[in-house]
Amino acid sequence: MSFDACTLPTAEIPLRLTEFAALFAAAELVERPAPTRLRVRVAAPLALVQDLTARESECCSFFDFAVTGGDGAVELTVAVPPAHVDVLDALVAGARPLPSPER
Repeated sequence: MSFDACTLPTAEIPLRLTEFAALFAAAELVERPAPTRLRVRVAAPLALVQDLTARESECCSFFDFAVTGGDGAVELTVAVPPAHVDVLDALVAGARPLPSPER
């Protein structure tokens, strides 16, 4: 399996980004502690966050997702290798404005 490619069909990418944007729109906290890391705290069903991140991991194996907490208080941490910072940028584009990480 390649760690450099996303296998999600091109036509499905906007739909997946919309799913993440909807999740992030409900976030209580969205922070970018480093260019390669994102931390989100959201009041959402745990199963929804786990399902979304599992589906994303299937097609984009370079993502490292950590989901903790329970229903109503879920924390999601996302990490990518430096070569995929642009993909993380696209993922958070629909989130509320974040301070830019120092690069």
